[in-house]
Amino acid sequence: MKNNKKVIAALTITATVGLSAILPFNALAANPFTDAASKAQIQTAIEQLAQQQVVSGYEDHAFKPDQAVTRAEIAKMVALALHVKVDSAASNNFQDVAKGDWYYDYAVALTSVMGKNGQFQGSQTMASAELIDLLTAVLKVDKTAVAQLPSAAALANAQITRGQAALLIFEAQQLAPIQVTKLQVLNAITLQVTFSAPIPAAELELDAASKNFVFDNGLAISNVPRLKTGSKSTYIVPVPTQKAGTTYSLTYKGQPAGTFTASTEKIALKSTAQVANDLFEVESFLTDGVADYGYVIAAYSKSRPGAFSVDETNSYNGKTYQILSSMRNRQVQITPEGGTPMTASYLPFTQATDGRQAPKFILPNGEKFQPGVKYTVAADWATLANPTFTAKEIAPLTIQSAAAVDKKTIAVTLSQDPKDEIFVSRRVTLTAADGTALTAEYTLTSRKGTVGTFALLNKAELVPGTAYTVAPVGAWSTASGVSVTLAK
Repeated sequence: MKNNKKVIAALTITATVGLSAILPFNALAANPFTDAASKAQIQTAIEQLAQQQVVSGYEDHAFKPDQAVTRAEIAKMVALALHVKVDSAASNNFQDVAKGDWYYDYAVALTSVMGKNGQFQGSQTMASAELIDLLTAVLKVDKTAVAQLPSAAALANAQITRGQAALLIFEAQQLAPIQVTKLQVLNAITLQVTFSAPIPAAELELDAASKNFVFDNGLAISNVPRLKTGSKSTYIVPVPTQKAGTTYSLTYKGQPAGTFTASTEKIALKSTAQVANDLFEVESFLTDGVADYGYVIAAYSKSRPGAFSVDETNSYNGKTYQILSSMRNRQVQITPEGGTPMTASYLPFTQATDGRQAPKFILPNGEKFQPGVKYTVAADWATLANPTFTAKEIAPLTIQSAAAVDKKTIAVTLSQDPKDEIFVSRRVTLTAADGTALTAEYTLTSRKGTVGTFALLNKAELVPGTAYTVAPVGAWSTASGVSVTLAK
C-alpha cells in the first residue's frame, strides 16, 4: 500500500450515483497484482480501485487481500476513493505522524475523523465497525446507509482485511455525491473540469448546468459542458472571456469546487474572410495546434470526420492542442478602415459544420460590407495571424422555390448549396393576394443541401388553397416569382 509519489491535491469531496457510474473507462482490466482474492466480488473491487489509482499494492506487486488492514492503509484508500481534499501544507495535529511517513498527507486530510487523543496509530488494525463509522463521517450520510451496503451487512465487528476494506469502500462510492476533483483553466474561454463520476445526462442540459455551475465575479458557463472522448468524467466547459488578473471561484451544486486565476491565453486563429454581404468567418487549423472541441468530445466522436482523443493535457501523437470551445454567444470586433468598430456576433451552428474550423459572424443591425473597403477583425479571446480582408461584392443567395410542408412550415430551396448553416436567423415573408403577410424564420439545423425549413412565427398558419408570394426579409437573398400554396 505504500506510495512514495507526491500526492497531487484534489479540489473537493462531493448526488447519489449508481455503482455503474463510478466504473473506470476500462471496466474489464486484468488483475494488476500477483495474487488474488478468493471471493470474486472482492477481487473485482480491488481491480476497480487499482484502475482508479486508489490502491497500488506492495513492492512485491502483491495486494495481500487476506491481511489485516492498517489505519494508514485505510486512510489512503478512503481519501483517494472518496476524493477527500488532500493538502500537503495542512497542519499536522498528530503526535505520531511525521512528515516523512508515506501516509502523512492522507492522515492529515482525515484528522477530524480518524484522530484519537492526538494519535493516528497508523500501524494498528481496524475493525469493520470503525470503518463504517469513518465512511459515514466522510460521506456525511446516515450511518444506516453505509451499514446496509452488501458487504457491510456480512461483516462481524472484528479486524477487517485489506480485501474486505477494498470491497466496502468500493461499494461506498455509490453513496458519494458527484464532486469536482480537478479544475483546470485551458485558455481565456475554456475550462476543463473532472468529476468523481459522470454527470447525469439530464443535468447537462443548459438550464440545469447553468444552475449547478456557479462562478463569482460575473463568470458563467456559456454552453453545455461536453464530455471528452475517452474520458469517464472530464468535461470541456465553455465560459465567456475571463478578465485578466481576476481570481474566480466555482461552486458545483452549492459545494465549493475550486478557484483559478483568469487565463490570458488567446486562441491562435489563422485568418478571416468574407462569406456573404453581411457574414464573415475566422479560421484555425489543426496543423497549427488548435482543435475545435467538436473533434475531441464524445458527443461527436462518431460523426466528426477526423475525430480523435486527447489526453489530460490535451495532447495527441505528441502534439498539444489549444481547445476552441463552443462559440455560443461569442463576439468579435470588426472595423472598416477609417470607420467605427462594430460588434459582430457568432452565427449559431457554423462553428465547424462545413468541415472546417471556421465559425461565421454576422454584422449588427442589418449592416452590409462595403466593396473595396478593408476590414480588420479583433477579439478579446483570440489572436489572428491575418486579421484583415478587403470586402468584395458577393451576390446574395437566390431562393429558387418554396413548398408547404404543413400549415405551419415551408421548405425553401436555394439555387445552390450554401454548404453551411448560413440560413440561421434568416426570415422570409409570405404575402397573400389580399395583403395578408406572414413571417417565417429558418429552423436551426434543418438544412439539407439547398433546402431549409422555415417555421411561421406568432402562431400563424397557412390558409389552404391560398397562394402566398415568398420574399426574403433583408438582403440575404433574392426571390423572383416564388410562391407557395398549401393544398386544400
